[in-house]
Amino acid sequence: MITLDKVYHAKYVLDTVIRQTDMIAAPKINPAAQIYLKTENLQITGSFKVRGAYYKISQLSNEEKEKGVIACSAGNHAQGVALAAARSGIRSIICLPDGAPISKVEATRSYGAEIRLVKGVYDDAYLEALRLRDEQGYTFIHPFDDEQVITGQGTIGLELLEQLPDIDAVIVPIGGGGLISGVAFTIKSLNPNIRVYGVQAAGAPSMFNSVHNHLIQKLESVSTIADGIAVKEPGEHTFQYVSDYVDEVVTVTDDEISAAILALMEQHKLVTEGAGAASVAAAMFGKVPIEGKKTVCLLSGGNIDVTILSRVINRGLLMTGRTYSMNIELIDKPGQLSDVSKIFAALGANVISIHHERANEGSDVNGCYLRITLETRNYDHIQRIKQELTKNGFKITSEM
Repeated sequence: MITLDKVYHAKYVLDTVIRQTDMIAAPKINPAAQIYLKTENLQITGSFKVRGAYYKISQLSNEEKEKGVIACSAGNHAQGVALAAARSGIRSIICLPDGAPISKVEATRSYGAEIRLVKGVYDDAYLEALRLRDEQGYTFIHPFDDEQVITGQGTIGLELLEQLPDIDAVIVPIGGGGLISGVAFTIKSLNPNIRVYGVQAAGAPSMFNSVHNHLIQKLESVSTIADGIAVKEPGEHTFQYVSDYVDEVVTVTDDEISAAILALMEQHKLVTEGAGAASVAAAMFGKVPIEGKKTVCLLSGGNIDVTILSRVINRGLLMTGRTYSMNIELIDKPGQLSDVSKIFAALGANVISIHHERANEGSDVNGCYLRITLETRNYDHIQRIKQELTKNGFKITSEM
């Protein structure tokens, strides 16, 4: 069983290994609340995962260490295990889903781990790691459903209360549930009045479904940009800890996560992966009741695949009304394009792309169409543009 004494012991063990990450005020994330960011995306290896992995490995017997360790992960746990094993002078084998971001695979390899790519998602990598454990006798380091791993993650709860003793609420991302189990247990044990909220990706709501149905639920598939929390089934330990210590679990969409990643980059110069920004998405889009409350959003990791970063940014821009695309029907006569351009210029919209074509089959023979993408300030700005176009006789035929 996890105890506070064990969490304090984990803090002692980890003090010379990890950094105490900063707590940053973030007033623009949700002006109705007092938001702070716990920046575990700036932790060594770029994620909180090193806490639990290192503490678990530090408690192994000499015999277990001699056999080497094996783990499975979407990426962040892999790096934590690899680093901990390297510093302990033991062999590590990591099974990763074949779709894991290349940046995470190579980072794990750079810490000295042996990599095994497994077809499928996290759960498939998990089964392969168990097979190799049984076949070769390795010591398995579970990414979340292990009480020593959970204990290591609980050290974040101690830091939160040291850095901001009067917090009212904490929002924590959930994949398998190891992080929130440790944080919620620690915080509720020291101050049961603090609210703890968990947040999952809508495309991978395994803990959300399990908590609401009071029974562990396994998803047939998961689909989300937040690969770090794309878990089909929560653990037995973590399900129980979440049921006992977490006040509510909610979900956020990929578009909301993208908007949160963009907000963190623009407002705080912080890069987070999808899983790391899920807590901010919950705060931004009112998924949990934090109005007027001093609230910490835990940024669990920053290891985003740079190859998808531009796509995430584009989704974030669309989600927050920062870009807007539409088709406008024009009359095929001189001056129409100039008149439309004057409206955009007067309202301060910036044209990103434009395509003008004459009418095709089935449309007005005198018509032509303008497909245009604008850089805008927000949804109010978009609405003013639409109103001005309509007022001047232009017809918007579709929006994207």
